[in-house]
Amino acid sequence: MKRIAHIALVVRDYDEAIRFYVDKLGFTLLEDTPLSPEKRWVLVSPSDGSGCCLLLARAVGEMQESRIGNQTGGRVFLFLYTDNFQRDYHNMLANGVRFVREPKEEPYGTVAVFEDLYGNLWDLLESK
Repeated sequence: MKRIAHIALVVRDYDEAIRFYVDKLGFTLLEDTPLSPEKRWVLVSPSDGSGCCLLLARAVGEMQESRIGNQTGGRVFLFLYTDNFQRDYHNMLANGVRFVREPKEEPYGTVAVFEDLYGNLWDLLESK
């Protein structure tokens, strides 16, 4: 085993999720392949796709729908590293991304917590 390739993120709608990740966070849409009339293989990544990608997985049924926005019981779910915290933080604010914890200096670097379009919590981090 070499690496984790994708993390499935349960979403309500493919297109609204793509718009959030691409337009608001600046991710790249790597793939959007129809698999059936209802199902698509949608990959987004903050980079060129050489690292771990998000697989946007449309919820099917009540159980999956109940997990949209709360896949980890309210804990920070994903960690987005940056090489320029101030640049990315201000770009995200300008794009309407909601931060629920303001930037803070920690021993490991600068961190702030934001929500995705469904309420999943993310850390935006710049390591020291």
